[in-house]
Amino acid sequence: MIEIEGLTKRFGAVAAVSDLSLKVSKGEVLGFLGPNGAGKSTTMKMVTGYLAPDAGTVRVCGHDVETDTVAAQAMIGYLPEGAPAYGDMTARQFLSFIAEVRGFRGAEAKARVATAVEKTELAPVLDQSIETLSKGFRRRVGLAQAILHDPPVLIMDEPTDGLDPNQKHAVRTLIRAMAAQKAIIVSTHLLEEVEAICTRAIIIDRGVIVADGTPGELLARSRYHNAVTLTLHGNAVAAELKLRALPAVAGVEKIARADGTVRLTAFPKGGALLIEDVSALAVRETWDVKEMYAEPGRLDEVFRAITTTDADRAKAARA
Repeated sequence: MIEIEGLTKRFGAVAAVSDLSLKVSKGEVLGFLGPNGAGKSTTMKMVTGYLAPDAGTVRVCGHDVETDTVAAQAMIGYLPEGAPAYGDMTARQFLSFIAEVRGFRGAEAKARVATAVEKTELAPVLDQSIETLSKGFRRRVGLAQAILHDPPVLIMDEPTDGLDPNQKHAVRTLIRAMAAQKAIIVSTHLLEEVEAICTRAIIIDRGVIVADGTPGELLARSRYHNAVTLTLHGNAVAAELKLRALPAVAGVEKIARADGTVRLTAFPKGGALLIEDVSALAVRETWDVKEMYAEPGRLDEVFRAITTTDADRAKAARA
């Protein structure tokens, strides 16, 4: 439903996006990740037709965004960064205006607005001017306008920005509910959001895709994938030695805590499953275990390992 081939955009000497290609199918929720300045927002603006690429093509539901712009944009619901809106309008007036722009009239327009309001839980503030709303409610007005025409493609830049935990949960639940019938791209810096709602994740750095896979596949790239952490009383020297002696253990990390306990993390060789071996060892040795758990991996560690820091980008720009 979204086909991107060779997408490139430069701003002077800076390549914001470089020869980027990807496809997103119906039923996919694609998490679009990257450090600040990596090219995420630039890519989304080109996909939605608000910024012309220097090279490459974008097709949405078969429509070329450059040569068949109106038809392509009719297929898209877009929530940009900042969710711009007319501040002096009430939320109801703004959504009614969007319905009219989208070609709906009369009873159908009212029904579309009512459905979007219900899905985004905007009823309590529907007749307040947008400029008086909290950041979270303004974000939800932006989401409501994006889904009002029930588009087959949704492109959202930080959809839960400014929302409290309950609101984030509601929006993520809505995205999951819509996912089966749509192709969705979600740009986010919240790594837990990727694990919560995305079926696939792409990490972009300096305008280039550096990772593409399911959240589980990305987690498997973490050194913490299948690592086992346990908390014991005492100095735990003997326990550390016993853990290191297990055949599938590559190494052990020890952290002494202020409450007198010691946290030991055993890292596996080649992603091996350790939890059963470590549990059996703890039982045999009658350790006083306060806590034990296996980790799926840590996305933040994978992200840091394959992306460029602000300092490194600054050095590259000066070189």
